[in-house]
Amino acid sequence: MLTVNFNPFPTLYTSRLQLRQFTTGDVKEIFELRFSKTIMQFIDRLMAVTQDDALVFIQKITDNLHINERITWAIAFKGEATLIGNIGFWRIDKENHRAEIGYMLQPQQHKKNIMQEAKVIALDYHFNSMRLHSVEANVNPANEASKKLLLKNNFNQEAYFKENYYFNNQFPDTVIYSLLTP
Repeated sequence: MLTVNFNPFPTLYTSRLQLRQFTTGDVKEIFELRFSKTIMQFIDRLMAVTQDDALVFIQKITDNLHINERITWAIAFKGEATLIGNIGFWRIDKENHRAEIGYMLQPQQHKKNIMQEAKVIALDYHFNSMRLHSVEANVNPANEASKKLLLKNNFNQEAYFKENYYFNNQFPDTVIYSLLTP
């Protein structure tokens, strides 16, 4: 069985970005992300209604980090504290050396290659530090930007599930992409 340890927290850097640990100081930005209809239209989770919802989200990330169940980075520009998005691995299946990737980015930062930059360094951590064998992405079929990003990173579409779960009084479809150890 795979063992992962996120202590000390692995801060990651790219030429423009810092992927760092969440703090309670990120509440305002997390609230903006999780309250945005533009962003949440493709995320099958309840939208934040108050900043307390964002604080609960940060606490959940922190709790799971401390028990080595998942890792999520706050994405910020180097030298700046303001969170512009997040990326992480959750549903870490230690027995099968697999995890699911998830990410969000403020709409004003779209089409600037930011998530591509963050994804490359996060995937490097996934395969080389966590030593996982594969990564999976569950995508809303209407989320063309996410599908393009996954394909750009050599993910392959593995499945298309019709109405495979119940959320918000609907049965949405899911497209599954995966990437094996390069």
